Amino acid sequence: MAKVLCVLYADPVDGQPKTYARDDLPKIDHYPGGQTLPTPKAIDFQPGALLGSVSGELGLRSFLEKAGHELVVTSDKEGPNSVFEKELVDAEVVISQPFWPAYLTAERIAKAKKLKLALTAGIGSDHVDLDAAIKHKVTVAEVTYCNSISVAEHVVMMILGLVRNYLPSHEWVRKGGWNIADCVARAYDLEAMHVGTVAAGRIGLAVLRRLKPFDVHLHYTDRHRLPAEVEKELNLTFHPTAADMAPHCDVVTINAPLHPETEGLFNDALLGKMKRGAYLVNTARAKICDRDAIVRALESGQLAGYAGDVWFPQPAPADHPWRTMPHQGMTPHISGTTLSAQARYAAGTREILEDYFAGKPIRDEYLIVDSGKLAGTGAHSYSVKK
Repeated sequence: MAKVLCVLYADPVDGQPKTYARDDLPKIDHYPGGQTLPTPKAIDFQPGALLGSVSGELGLRSFLEKAGHELVVTSDKEGPNSVFEKELVDAEVVISQPFWPAYLTAERIAKAKKLKLALTAGIGSDHVDLDAAIKHKVTVAEVTYCNSISVAEHVVMMILGLVRNYLPSHEWVRKGGWNIADCVARAYDLEAMHVGTVAAGRIGLAVLRRLKPFDVHLHYTDRHRLPAEVEKELNLTFHPTAADMAPHCDVVTINAPLHPETEGLFNDALLGKMKRGAYLVNTARAKICDRDAIVRALESGQLAGYAGDVWFPQPAPADHPWRTMPHQGMTPHISGTTLSAQARYAAGTREILEDYFAGKPIRDEYLIVDSGKLAGTGAHSYSVKK
């Protein structure tokens, strides 16, 4: 029997929904590029239900308990007296989401003597110390592609929200006003702007494809250059580095994983190279940006706006400066946990667990660390400390 420790965000303040806004989800049978959706043998949940909160349990309890395993689900993850800290000691599997990450530090991994699998229900495993996972031969896996399109849609929404000054305009209506001049004094058209993405993997490329119909000029930088036919199709301009790309762009969107090469990338120096009045959207990881440099750039007018849904730490403290800085469109980390995405990452989590407990290989595209080294998607997307 294995203990599976699952850390999920708290239930809605009024409890789990009794009904939902929609009765079903649109059918998706493949991802762009041909990767298949998760293929578990079965699921014990209704697609479209709230699965990512504590009571949703990712639909795993029946499956795990019937197989003789113990499932512990909690949202209490901070500090030495947290449920997570206490239960971690003898857990074999830890499941966490990027939206409410259970930070598996080197110290925690060292204490978790039975830990064999750190599973991300979603995309992005930087809340796991990958160097420590490699050292202790802990497998790290995530449900690659499950919410890439969800995040890409969120990016496009945030770009339009900033450029069109949507949120402040909406607030005037909520206040009972009709202050057109106040609304449009910071509103522009996206058309003909230069938009660039830092990283053009599954999310970044999906953002580029969705922006092309807006008749913008598209730019990108990535460790792996896209095929020539894709560059031609989307009329993309490639730049070797973010520093090379940033000065050309009116809008920059960050879609890269967090690792030593990207941590702190958008600091005072790089922000200073951007056009005055540029917009920055970050749904990747907060630590890719220097927290206080973002505040300074907004207050000085170097940035016209910043939006994103990633913070450090998560959840962000009440006094986090991004909550109150000017011209921001921040949300809690929600871009990849729509009800649509939850159905996919819950199914993918079950698929990984089925394979793990059956002693079968986990899909290569799901792997980040395996057998003491970066593997699969991890070898393609991440770097480790040298």
